[in-house]
Amino acid sequence: MDPAPPSPHPLVFPKAATPRCSSTMAVGADPHFHVLAVDDSLVDRKLIERLLKTSSYQVTAVESVSKALEFLGLVEDSTDPKPPAPPEVDVNLIITDYCMPGMTGYDLLKRIKESSLLKDIPVVIMSSENVPSRINRCLEGGADEFFIKPVQLSDVMRLRPHLCRSKNLESNKSRGRWKPLLDRILSTWTTARQHLPAWSLFVLFLFFFL
Repeated sequence: MDPAPPSPHPLVFPKAATPRCSSTMAVGADPHFHVLAVDDSLVDRKLIERLLKTSSYQVTAVESVSKALEFLGLVEDSTDPKPPAPPEVDVNLIITDYCMPGMTGYDLLKRIKESSLLKDIPVVIMSSENVPSRINRCLEGGADEFFIKPVQLSDVMRLRPHLCRSKNLESNKSRGRWKPLLDRILSTWTTARQHLPAWSLFVLFLFFFL
């Protein structure tokens, strides 16, 4: 029996679906994701910065917890009774070394989780020592991941779900801030339509939107 002629349409196997943050977010690494990296070692700091930038994330790298707290607006001023202001730049994830001079990565984790403004930011701890008690302490304290150094690109890939969650929470909070104003506008517009002439509605529209 002669072999069957080759099909003019080659078989195409579907690719595995790529996970998405949400319907409004792009697939793959997102340059709008901003990661704060904290490590006192210049070599390790440059490594994690390079890995994050390879994944197209925006990175701010600092060498100490005190610098991180300053960047996040969590430095307490005894002469200023006002609560700390939120950071000028949105931070979607913090990755920090555990063992550093002065304040440790665990100290930074506690300060983040104690902040009403920043407690939802995912925190990842890194360490060159695989100490189970240390790992459990950080995870129980609110850390989302614990990486053993040297950090690999495969570790950085595990950050994406946490970045997506942070970005979605940020979007929800932003919508929540506008909701009272939008509700007020809608209520005023509904009432005005029932009692005011058409020209007055036009003036009201200009008042709210121009």
